[in-house]
Amino acid sequence: MSMVIIEKLTDEQVNQKGIKKWPIWTKEASTFDWYYDSDEECLILEGEVDVKTDERTYTIKAGDFVTFKKGLKCVWNVKKPIRKHYNFK
Repeated sequence: MSMVIIEKLTDEQVNQKGIKKWPIWTKEASTFDWYYDSDEECLILEGEVDVKTDERTYTIKAGDFVTFKKGLKCVWNVKKPIRKHYNFK
């Protein structure tokens, strides 16, 4: 099972999940290590990032709904400033 799951949601799915009520996180272009100690779901509103894991590198862009699984170790390379709704499970 992949530790990074990228999906496209319909407007109806976004509304059903209540994503627009989730907090917003922003980050300028940068590179940093990250570890997920719980599952995170997020909807990318703006920007682009390459997330490098042990299995591969994922390119994530505006419009992507991403689930990062608990235990994931990765390196974020923010290529265009990121703005996202996020929720830890």
